[in-house]
Amino acid sequence: MSGHSKWATTKHKKAVIDARRGKLFAKLIKNIEVAARTGGADLGGNPTLFDAVQKAKKSSVPNENIDRAVKRGAGLEAGAADYETIMYEGYGPGGVAILIECLTDNRNRAASDVRVALTRNGGSLADPGSVSYLFSRKGQIIVSKEDGVTEDALLEATIEAGAEDITDLGEVFEVLSEPQDLVAVRTALQAAGIDYDSAEASLVPSVQIEVDVEGARKMLRVIDALEDSDDVQNVYANFDASDEVLAAAEE
Repeated sequence: MSGHSKWATTKHKKAVIDARRGKLFAKLIKNIEVAARTGGADLGGNPTLFDAVQKAKKSSVPNENIDRAVKRGAGLEAGAADYETIMYEGYGPGGVAILIECLTDNRNRAASDVRVALTRNGGSLADPGSVSYLFSRKGQIIVSKEDGVTEDALLEATIEAGAEDITDLGEVFEVLSEPQDLVAVRTALQAAGIDYDSAEASLVPSVQIEVDVEGARKMLRVIDALEDSDDVQNVYANFDASDEVLAAAEE
């Protein structure tokens, strides 16, 4: 899990920076709209919406924006777009596998954005199925260490609910489970009075490719270019790098 852990750490730090820039807001709002459209506006009966709202609140999205997104998605207010989820597969520099999850109301624009971001940064689009088998969907919960929570406390709170793996990522812990156990694990944390930053389904690589500083730098460039597209919601990659390599690559 080491490669995934380092990348999860980087993703977490990037999310904090993106949130400060306000770049993340639109994507979080879109998640809320889609969750409300799929499962209704009741947070108690729609765990996906509950998690989307919690993540938006943690990222300081104003409550008014969140409420309006819920109403738009549930059809209680006009202006909701008809988003569809599309998964693109690709390769980054050095043969790193990349999965790009888009949420878009314009399939052609999304495909064009993804293709341009990849090809301009040393990557390429891949045929469907050629890299997706390298990833498995997992429930992922990120828990901050700010409140003094320990790995033992997390394990005690979540193991019975279905937690499979707990990883120390430095500033936060990552708790992984099967996707169907995500709500149970999240509920167990709440019952234990443990706060968390986010809870969502994520794609975890089963095999990693080790990269050097230059390789990591190229991969971060590709991911930044992909995430610049409004249509791209999530980017998953199977590269591995030491903390020192990642730190040097981010300079």
